[in-house]
Amino acid sequence: MLTLLEQIDKGTLWHSPGGIHPPQLKSISNQVSSARLPLSRYYSVPVPQVGDSARLQVKVGDAVLKGQMLTEGEGFMYLPVHAPTSGIIADIALKPSNHASGLPVLTCVIQADGKDDSIDYQSSELATLSNQQILDKIMQAGIAGMGGASFPSHIKLNPASEIDLVIINGVECEPYITSDDVIMRENATEILSGINIINTLLSPQRIIIAIEDNKPEAVSAMRSALDNATELQGIVKVTVIPTKYPSGGEKQLIQIITGREVPTGSIPAQQGIVVHNVGTAYAIQDAVLHGKPLIERLVTLTGEQVSTPGNYWLPIGSSVKDILEQVGFDEAPLQKVIIGGPMMGYALPDFDVPVLKGTNCILTPSQNEIAPDAEEKACIRCGECAIACPALLLPQQLFWHAKAEEYDKAASFNLKDCIECGCCSYVCPSDIPLVEYYRIAKSALKNEAEEKRQAEQAKVRFEARLQRLEDEKRAREEKSRLAAEKRKAAMENSDKKNAVAEAMARVAAKKKMAEQNTQADSKPAASTDKSSAVSAAIARAKAKKLAQQAENQASAQEPSAQLDQTTEQASPVDDKKAQIAAAVARAKAKKRAQQSNNKLSEQALDDTKHSVPVDDKKAQIVAAVARAKAKKLAQQSDNKVSEQAPDNTKESVPVDDKKAQIAAAVARAKAKKLAKQAETQSEDQQQTIESSSVNEQSSVQASLSPADEKKARIAAAVAKAKAKRLAQSAGQPQQDDEHLAQTQAIDTPVTVKPETQSDSVTETVTLSPADEKKARIAATVAKAKAKKLAQGATQPLQSEAKAVETDISDTQSDQTSIEPITSAAEVKKARIAAAVAKAKAKKLANQQSSEKE
Repeated sequence: MLTLLEQIDKGTLWHSPGGIHPPQLKSISNQVSSARLPLSRYYSVPVPQVGDSARLQVKVGDAVLKGQMLTEGEGFMYLPVHAPTSGIIADIALKPSNHASGLPVLTCVIQADGKDDSIDYQSSELATLSNQQILDKIMQAGIAGMGGASFPSHIKLNPASEIDLVIINGVECEPYITSDDVIMRENATEILSGINIINTLLSPQRIIIAIEDNKPEAVSAMRSALDNATELQGIVKVTVIPTKYPSGGEKQLIQIITGREVPTGSIPAQQGIVVHNVGTAYAIQDAVLHGKPLIERLVTLTGEQVSTPGNYWLPIGSSVKDILEQVGFDEAPLQKVIIGGPMMGYALPDFDVPVLKGTNCILTPSQNEIAPDAEEKACIRCGECAIACPALLLPQQLFWHAKAEEYDKAASFNLKDCIECGCCSYVCPSDIPLVEYYRIAKSALKNEAEEKRQAEQAKVRFEARLQRLEDEKRAREEKSRLAAEKRKAAMENSDKKNAVAEAMARVAAKKKMAEQNTQADSKPAASTDKSSAVSAAIARAKAKKLAQQAENQASAQEPSAQLDQTTEQASPVDDKKAQIAAAVARAKAKKRAQQSNNKLSEQALDDTKHSVPVDDKKAQIVAAVARAKAKKLAQQSDNKVSEQAPDNTKESVPVDDKKAQIAAAVARAKAKKLAKQAETQSEDQQQTIESSSVNEQSSVQASLSPADEKKARIAAAVAKAKAKRLAQSAGQPQQDDEHLAQTQAIDTPVTVKPETQSDSVTETVTLSPADEKKARIAATVAKAKAKKLAQGATQPLQSEAKAVETDISDTQSDQTSIEPITSAAEVKKARIAAAVAKAKAKKLANQQSSEKE
């Protein structure tokens, strides 16, 4: 049994189903040689001729040369576009497309300059090029299938499977079209050069050049050229096939040459077969060997409406309207211009459209050649369409489903296998445009498939986004976990380090405390001097406060004194009774004040034992200034009291008994009010002293040495003596009132209750001369140290330091005049004054230390 290759070598052919035999009408255009037309004024180059990912590299106003690349892009189906002639980019806009729909596409309009200057084409020798370089040249030249499908040639020349058979299609079965016939006649050698390049890339076992038997000149030219191509002997064979439409179809031609049928949904390359057009072979050799891109092609201009039909080399982008004008086109009413042949071509809605890479014929038929469109009639189910279909489909079933827009059912009848040859429409007695229905159905299915693909892509993107978010969430959680572990480990290490650091700090603190204690023991004298000076300053501050209290009491007694004077003048009869009653009331008030002062003085005396030495020089100076101011205020209060307390006992005004009783009652009320005020003041002072003494006692009680405590007591005694002197000055009016009351009580024969008489009795307590001498010595020493500290103060305190020096000098001059303390009440007052002074000095020292920090 003979193999397939042996059968092919013998010239065996197989029958293809279906097909028709329409009039050929090829003689109109194949009687003359190919020619060229003059350059047009404008050329419109559509950007997406093949593929949809092209990007323009030029802009309006740029100058371009013939063969210059206008676009760049990526993608499996991308092919570049080149300038067909030299000129200027006049416009880049949407223009009508060379399509049955006439939809606008992005178009680059070139205004030709008439020079037709081209770029430098790079010629090459086939032997010096690798397969990849050959493929790159074919792709950069923008070569696509020139039989009408416009599929990128470099893809078909680089298949995934092994190729056994290559068929060069020169059948050209469509009526009127003769471009392939003429190019084989005139350029057989160039076509064989292109076939040799294809053979280099695919290395098939056989290459068959298929030509219909109605082209004897082409067959002769190809065989003659093949005899001269020694490198192709034994591989390439010219095969003549019977004339029948559509024998030029890819699948139909494969079936005629090999007897094999390409399955549905498969491509010929999967069967080891590749089919190329003769025009494509010519363009391949032009690009690889001469470096010329696909910027022109041979196009058949035919039809009775053209005065000079023939085949012309037309630049890609030439306007169909301009071309027809140059060949003598006579436009008739309702004239049709068809791109392609009468069977598979389409009529243009607009003549001003460009020539494309797949344009092989421009047909301008007259009314005699093609009848007007007939009215569509109902299908009679004759079955002629099924007999004529070369793909063995059921056209009537496809028609019914397509008309009902049941595109999925039409697809189930293998709608995609329809090659749109038009045989069914040609034989239909009902004049039904079946191919038009199929094209609409295919477009609908294509759009549906595209939408489904986009939906799938969106789903994939959505799922990828969800996965990415989930991954990011897990990454964040893992990062947080690691950070938490790191922090935990750091805290554990830090705790260990902190424990060691704390232990070292305690050791250092103990060592420092021991050094401080050693230094303190080495300098006891200095600390003693400072503590005694501070104690003296505190005592003087308390004396100042006592003077202010005395001034307040004197001002409060002034109205009562005036009232007493008025009352005494009111009644001459009971003058002595009123005076006695007032004296008794004042004595009771004084006794209550003394009782409250006794309690406060006892607490103040306890506080003096725990006074805190302050080492701040500023605090010492401030305390000295406070003593000076206290002395000044005490003198002012003495003067004021002496002026406002006149001796009213000498006056005697007769008043009646009733008014005297009223006056006595008023005096008693006044005395009672004064007693309450005194008690309130004593309580406030007691609270202040208690708070300060508690704080002082808790902080430094254990640090006082016996020597410091002794000196503090001496300073307190000096302060008490000075406070006694101030109290005597401020309390002189009260003593006068008591003396008057006693005198009146003796002179007036009035019965007095025992408790009233006892209230007027005063105790007399005297200090020993040795105690008084020690107090004076301690006060003198404290004042001398305060003066020394004041002299070392800074400039802002010089004015106050001078006042301190004055105070010290005055005090030294008055030391000899200090009188002995003669009563227990005065001792208590002195103690209270000393405690108050110490508290105020402590407060001032704290304020100064906070400001210094």
